[in-house]
Amino acid sequence: MLASRFRTIFTAVALSALVAAPAAAENEHVAPMKELAAGKVKAWIADPVVIASIRAQNAAHASLAQEDIDRLDKAWRGEVKAGSGELTKKTLANQLSVYLKKVKADGQGLYTEIFVMDNKGLNVGQSDMTSDYWQGDEPKWQQTYSVGPDAIHIGKIAVDESSQILQSQLSLSIADPDTGKVIGAVTVGVNVEQLGQ
Repeated sequence: MLASRFRTIFTAVALSALVAAPAAAENEHVAPMKELAAGKVKAWIADPVVIASIRAQNAAHASLAQEDIDRLDKAWRGEVKAGSGELTKKTLANQLSVYLKKVKADGQGLYTEIFVMDNKGLNVGQSDMTSDYWQGDEPKWQQTYSVGPDAIHIGKIAVDESSQILQSQLSLSIADPDTGKVIGAVTVGVNVEQLGQ
């Protein structure tokens, strides 16, 4: 089974010292991640709450300049460090975040985190608190939103420090069903040990 093969490969290396997965394991997770993207993930990102939430934030953020984005990101990071704040509370309580928390729970451990980004790379909603608010400077957004409506980015396998779970990030562009144009992106943390189960 795929999960046991991942565990076998990785148990030879202390998880806390793991920096990069061996090439065999790294390649093994790509096909099941693409299958997950084409099936389950594509289905739930098409939900009207996802599309409506991205459209609304894109409209609200239409006039933001880079300095505004940097200010919001700095405020978010400060709130994360403090444990709470207006921006983080508002985002984590919005309709999209509630939906993503349910999707994560329904995944029964397959998803480690889920967050949706707008056309500037800012978080729209999320299942869990992210360390930053702006993802626009990272491959998860640059290699999806900036590429086109069918773009997929699959991250390397890494160990989550808190849970010790082997995971990879799967990111996809999100297109507006009415126009076919990219309006945002989603990143899904995936427990690779549950792939193919």
